[in-house]
Amino acid sequence: MQFDAQTPLAAIVAEKPEAMHYFETLGLDYCCHGQQSLAQACLEADQALDAVLQGLNALEPAPEAHSPAQWQTASLVDLTRHLEATHHAYLREELPRMSSLLTKVLSVHGANHPELARISKVFEQLVEDLMPHMMKEEQILFPFIRSMEEGRSGGACFGTVQSPIEVMEREHEAVGAMLAELRSLTHGYEAPADGCASFKGLYAGLLALEQDTHLHIYLENQILHPRAIAREAAALA
Repeated sequence: MQFDAQTPLAAIVAEKPEAMHYFETLGLDYCCHGQQSLAQACLEADQALDAVLQGLNALEPAPEAHSPAQWQTASLVDLTRHLEATHHAYLREELPRMSSLLTKVLSVHGANHPELARISKVFEQLVEDLMPHMMKEEQILFPFIRSMEEGRSGGACFGTVQSPIEVMEREHEAVGAMLAELRSLTHGYEAPADGCASFKGLYAGLLALEQDTHLHIYLENQILHPRAIAREAAALA
């Protein structure tokens, strides 16, 4: 696939998974705003389009990268199970660990690094948003999508699958904004010179959390949700 200024970010990632990390370093939002053209994304992130295209073309293939392309054709049942077993499980394990580590780093380094207080507040809000968000997906949206694909009545309390999807995507926007603030507060997750091993581990963990959550949201916003809406429309036609 040849990329140009009008290629959507989500399409680039689907074709070239290694672009995910590249986009993250440039501040290009391929998950919540994946349908945005490369040109518009570069404009909003104050990045030179020609330089970004050149960088894309120079990226080496990453065989170890988990390509999201397979989920374009896999069953929606399998995709929702994957989201729960992989990304939801990761968050349930990692968020408590990161919260404990952040408390430790704040207590030791808070006086010299006042930005840690704001980092702690943003992270706490992130956790408060993500935990009920995942429950709503697991208890409402995902079961309905699976029932719909399997031809069973989902017994939904909403008129169309677009209703819960719109709610989930608004919440994704809020999560994306918090991740962007964490990246800004941590200067791109660059630990300070006086940072101890725990400080460095905290920033490394926040970076990994950002990367996993971006992929998580991409799979939902750009693949699961459009496919679920299309399947419902076909069934009602």
